[in-house]
Formats: sequence, structure tokens, C-alpha cells
Amino acid sequence: MMNGGLVALKAILDQLKPSERKVADYILEHPKDVVKLSVQKLAEYSGVSEATIIRLSKTMNMKGFQELKLRIAGDLSSNMPTGEYEEIKMGASVETIIQAISNNNKQSIQDTISVLSPEEVERAAEALAKARKIDVYGMGASAVIAQDIYQKLSRINWWCQAYSDFHAQLTSAVTLTGRDVAFGISYSGQTDEIIQSLTEAKKQGATIITLTKFGTSPVADLGDIRLFTSSVEQSIRSGAMASRIAQLNVVDILFITIASRLQDKVIPMLDKTRLAVSRTKRT
Repeated sequence: MMNGGLVALKAILDQLKPSERKVADYILEHPKDVVKLSVQKLAEYSGVSEATIIRLSKTMNMKGFQELKLRIAGDLSSNMPTGEYEEIKMGASVETIIQAISNNNKQSIQDTISVLSPEEVERAAEALAKARKIDVYGMGASAVIAQDIYQKLSRINWWCQAYSDFHAQLTSAVTLTGRDVAFGISYSGQTDEIIQSLTEAKKQGATIITLTKFGTSPVADLGDIRLFTSSVEQSIRSGAMASRIAQLNVVDILFITIASRLQDKVIPMLDKTRLAVSRTKRT
């Protein structure tokens, strides 16, 4: 059964209009009841219009209220843990830090599973496999993720470049074509440099892949293919770490998807590059 309804709802709460926030709060407070309700009844109980509920479902990238109910039901019946993120207190013991950081990282991956679309992962893998050239854009902490993508794809001899400098991003973006892919990474989805670089790449006809936190954002809105991670609460000091782990996990998923679809091409190249590196090790 599909799940991720409650995680997705929590992720976009701060982005919702007042009427949508009203029904979202009702759903989060009464999830077991909501899966039994019709859209008409939920509208009545939450004090909003039926159109608001449908609009909320669309905002969550779902086909309608029925899919939202199915995903909430999946959450409720799932045996997977639904823990909470932990605030890291300064001066805490090493044991406490170990547990808190590890818990937050695990929770971010678990929540990302709920909001990451298998269909979009498949589409992203296909687009990358067909691309003449792949540009990856990331600023700040996202540059680490961009570099990881570059490292993986360069190992299988794909034409890929990772850019963390804004001018370099723009310079490359305007040279792309309809046969190319621009992959923009921004956890917030608000990074101006990524928005401008992807906008230029889109003007050239390149396919745009985005990796952001779940929900609507300027970066995600530019994507032809949109990949999402969970939205880590901003109050958590370790949020940047947890979000990075979730992003790296998505990159691993994407790379293995590619490898599994193109085994005849990818596996020999991985073996070849692994052997080349192993020869440099001292015995």
C-alpha cells in the first residue's frame, strides 16, 4: 500500500494558504477518522470547501483526495517507525550526540522514502541515460551532493560536470541543447543562483531535473522531473546534516537504478575504474 500522506502534509504546512492549512491541521489531528470520510464530510468537519481539499491534494502531487486517503491509510498500517527529529543541545554528552544525530539521519531517510516518487526516479534515470551532456548545479552544502553525482557518473564514462560557481553554472547552462540535462540541487528550493542557472538551461531546451525538499518551490517548479527529500524541521541544528544524508541517499538510489537498467554498459566500466584505482594502492 502507498504511504507518505502524513509526512508530505507535515512537510508543506508552512507553504499552505489559510484554508488549506485548516484542513491539513484537521487531517493531522484525526488521521484515522479521515480515511473513512468522503470529501464532502471532510469539508464539513474541517470547515472548508471541497475544492480546497482537492487543491490541497494536488499541491501534494497527488491525483486527488482518494489518493491522499490511501497514502494516509498506508501510513497508519505501516510497520515502519514514525519517530521524531531530536533537537541537539549544546554541551550534550557524546553519547547523546551520537544517538540524536544518528536518529535524525535515519528519520530523514525514512521520511524521504515516503515522498520520493518511484516514477520520477525512473524518469530521471532514463533522462540521464539518454543525455549527451549532464550539468549538475549546487551551491554551498548542495555542492557536495553535486560533486557526488559527478563522481558517480564520471566513473561510468558519462559526460558530466558539477558546478558550484555561479558564473560557471551560467556559462555552461547557455551552451546546453535539447539533448542535455541540467540537474539542479537546492534543499530549500529557493537558491537564486540555481533558479537562474536552471532557467537559462531550460531556455536552451535542456531537460531539467531538480532535487529539493518536498513541496512547491521556485527550483522544483522549473523541473521537468522533480525528486524530493523529506523536509527536516528548521529548528533542528542538525537539519543541514540530516537533509544532506537524505539527498545522498536519493543520489545512490538514482545511480543504482541507472546501473540496474544498463548493466551491460555500466558494470564493465565500474570494474575498469575500480581496477585503475586499486592499482594505486600500496600493498
